[in-house]
Amino acid sequence: MHRLLAGALTAAAAAALAVAAAFGIVALLNATPDQPNTPLISYETPQDR
Repeated sequence: MHRLLAGALTAAAAAALAVAAAFGIVALLNATPDQPNTPLISYETPQDR
């Protein structure tokens, strides 16, 4: 009986860990990265001609 209980608890812990890891990965993928708002190329416009 102890082996059955240990196996059930191990399976439940493994399932909980898998669900937590899945939610963590989804949360990381949905996170928006901090990107600076600076253009890579800037063209200077003439002021007044």
